[in-house]
Amino acid sequence: MLWGDEMSKVIYIVLTKTKTVLSKAIQMYTQDDFNHVSISFDSELKEMYSFGRKNENNPWIGGFVHENPSSTLLRESHCVILTCKVTEHQYALLKKRIGYYKENQDEYKYNFIGLFGVACRVKIKRERAFFCSQFVATLFKEAGLPLYETCPYFMKPNDFIHLPYLTFIYKGTVENFIGVTQEKQKKKRSLATIHAFALSALYMGRNKVS
Repeated sequence: MLWGDEMSKVIYIVLTKTKTVLSKAIQMYTQDDFNHVSISFDSELKEMYSFGRKNENNPWIGGFVHENPSSTLLRESHCVILTCKVTEHQYALLKKRIGYYKENQDEYKYNFIGLFGVACRVKIKRERAFFCSQFVATLFKEAGLPLYETCPYFMKPNDFIHLPYLTFIYKGTVENFIGVTQEKQKKKRSLATIHAFALSALYMGRNKVS
C-alpha cells in the first residue's frame, strides 16, 4: 500500500454458501456459515472471479473462473457481501493480476490437496493451484492489504468477515442482491438523464433570452 494515497476505489468480497457436495463437506469441517469466496470489481458482480468448478456438472474439474452470479450454482446461494476501499494503485494491481490469470487460466488448477492442509494446519504448497480463499488472500497480500498474520494457505472464506477494514453491506441471496443493485443503477441513470435534460433546457432558455 502507498501511504497517503486516497482510497478512491472499491472492490467487493462475496462470501457464498453453495449447496454442492464438496462445499457441504468443507462446511462440515469448518462449521462456518460460508464455504466459498470471490472478488468482484463491480457492484453488479459482472466482474467476479475466484477458483472453483469450471463446469457446474463436474465438481472435480476446477481452476480459475470468471463467475456468473446468475448461474444455477450461485443465484440462489445465501451470501454476505463486503466492500473494501483501495487506492488507485492497489485497484490497478489487482486488475492486472486478474488479467494475468485470465490469460493463463489453462495452466492453473484447483488446489484440492490444499484443503486438507487447512484441516491439518499444514502448509501444502502446489505450483499454479489455489482454492478460493487462498486465491483471494494471495491477491490481498500482493496488493498490500493486511491478513493479520493469517497465511493465505490457511485462510478460510469466513476469515474475511473478521478483517477490520472490510465493510458489511448485504446479507441474503445473490439473486436478490443483483436485483437491488440493478434497480439502484436504473435510478441513477434516470436521475442523470433528468439532470442532463434540465441543464439542456436551462441552457436553451438562456440562449433564447439573449
